[in-house]
Amino acid sequence: MKRFFPVYIRVPLLFFACYGILDYFIDSGDKPMIIQYPSVLALLGLILLVLIAIEIVANASNNIINQLMSPEERAQKEALDNLPLSELPFVKNLLKKLTKSRSIDEEKDIELEHDYDGIKELDNDLPPWWVYLFYGTIIFGVIYLGKYELFGGENQIQELEKDMAIAQKEIEEYKKTAPDMLTADKVVLLTDAGDIAAGKAIYDTNCVACHRADGGGGIGPNLTDDSWILGGDVKEIFNTIMEGGRDGKGMVAWKQQIKPSDIQKVASYILTLQGTNPPDGKAPEGDKVAGASAAATPANGATKDTLANTATPAPSAP
Repeated sequence: MKRFFPVYIRVPLLFFACYGILDYFIDSGDKPMIIQYPSVLALLGLILLVLIAIEIVANASNNIINQLMSPEERAQKEALDNLPLSELPFVKNLLKKLTKSRSIDEEKDIELEHDYDGIKELDNDLPPWWVYLFYGTIIFGVIYLGKYELFGGENQIQELEKDMAIAQKEIEEYKKTAPDMLTADKVVLLTDAGDIAAGKAIYDTNCVACHRADGGGGIGPNLTDDSWILGGDVKEIFNTIMEGGRDGKGMVAWKQQIKPSDIQKVASYILTLQGTNPPDGKAPEGDKVAGASAAATPANGATKDTLANTATPAPSAP
């Protein structure tokens, strides 16, 4: 077999087989095993040296044996080494067991009495591999019939639908606790001082150009009065910031620039500006909403007065 697997194939094959075994049993995390554990690299180097040493010793032993052989033995060995793969003894024995074939000398034992113009028919047995495969299909068919027809087993479509339902349920559970998957119907009014301060910081960075630092309105509407174009509930304000204002005019959608959890903080901060009445505020726009901030349910049940006192209103523009 060495002529089918020469040394330059045997040694790398055995080496990488050893590497694969070590990598399977040693957990190296995200880094390659030989980087995470330098001692493994040293062990692999030792294995490689051992493999090379074995090949050197085996080659030297073969040379010594060849020198001790008689010319006839040497010729017989060379003839065996040069045999094609199909003629090797172990290959021939394997094929005979798989096919249950008969030699030409044995054909007389399986000849039938039929003779057609000198052509004789042989009573060959079916190849064992074919027979066993046929029996296997019968066993598989019985199990398949029992599982899916008699005992109501789930077919592939039912399994897919079941897995999809489980996956959808897991997604919904994840959405309940994933702040960046927040949607308008899940938004609540935040009253924590840290959340309000974070909302103010985002507002100062992105919103003052149109609404002024005090919320009195510029290009955009006044955020301190009780009139709202697209609704003054915290959910409606959240949705307006997420999706933008009216089509063709108004504020752009901020969902690509600001995370939903941060938009919730901005919406909660905006409601703290209610009633601050900054000087030179823009005239009311939209519909008057009575108790707009009170329409939202605070996250901790705080009242509107508590919310208003949570953050210090932005200073008035000069």
